[in-house]
Amino acid sequence: MGVYAALDVSQEETAICVVDADGMILGEAKVPTCPDAIDRWLRDRFDDVERVGMETGPLAVWLWNALAERTLPIICLDARHAHGVLKMMPNKTDRHDARGLAQIVRTGWFKAVQIKSHAAYVNRAMLTAREALVGMRVRLENEIRGLLKTFGVMFGKRVGGFKRRAEEIFDNELSVAPELVPVFAALMQARRDILTQIAALDSRIRAVAKTHETVRLLMTAPGVGAITAMAVVAAFDDASRFRRSSSVGAYLGLTPRRYESGEVSRNGRVSKRGDTFTRKCLYEAANAIFCRAIGGHRLRDWAKAIAERTGPRKAKVALARKLAVILHAMWINNTPYREAAMP
Repeated sequence: MGVYAALDVSQEETAICVVDADGMILGEAKVPTCPDAIDRWLRDRFDDVERVGMETGPLAVWLWNALAERTLPIICLDARHAHGVLKMMPNKTDRHDARGLAQIVRTGWFKAVQIKSHAAYVNRAMLTAREALVGMRVRLENEIRGLLKTFGVMFGKRVGGFKRRAEEIFDNELSVAPELVPVFAALMQARRDILTQIAALDSRIRAVAKTHETVRLLMTAPGVGAITAMAVVAAFDDASRFRRSSSVGAYLGLTPRRYESGEVSRNGRVSKRGDTFTRKCLYEAANAIFCRAIGGHRLRDWAKAIAERTGPRKAKVALARKLAVILHAMWINNTPYREAAMP
């Protein structure tokens, strides 16, 4: 019978534990966090490794791909599930974590995580970088507004946007305190640089969208632009891994939690598990459909009916889930969006 191995990965070293089918420990070690070192240690000592498991983490994608290339039977475990088992151990060490993971791998009591394709991670990195830059721009603008309030200058809103209002303040309202001009000029310059980089990434995203057949297909749905379509494609990667389109709502954390025990049975809030960025994009698309006349009138009517019963926020979440299901069905069937009667 085969043996089962587990890796507790850290930046410098990786703890390895190998157990047999009965759970007896056959070998333990700490090796450098390097695919060659891990592969060599396992192959030198064991010929019949059935499974090798490790938790999700910052290095999981790199290690999984590298070890899979070396034909090791590597699997990636959901870190939340593994934590539920490992927290029962009285002492937390890398060695004990590796032992606990090895027992999880042996029993099969785990949920394997899908490692996506290289292209999916590249596109996701591009979207994540843009999201980070947008967050920096927002924080800079809020910092400028807050610092100006200290000196009694209210930024407010003006026709022409943030840049025009900032120029008005520098030319007029800061003339009484010229020593402040270099401070705010530095912040404005940083904002301009960030906007330049956001524009460059937007151009790159549009270029990818034009050449990506699936992204173009999903963009035929109302409220779905290049960023939302790319986020969905990067999150699903392979649409065939979902047996039913209705499953993608739970995958993205857009379905309610369920609690049942004895006579108690209730639904809670949506789980918010899975890809946060994709869930946010779908909610924004649902909000656009709900609040603006941009097409998808049957979707909007369906959501409005829910809003009359439960309120607009829950209706938008339901519409985001519905939109995710529709996008997956479009992808599976290779069919553009068509208005049809909603169930």
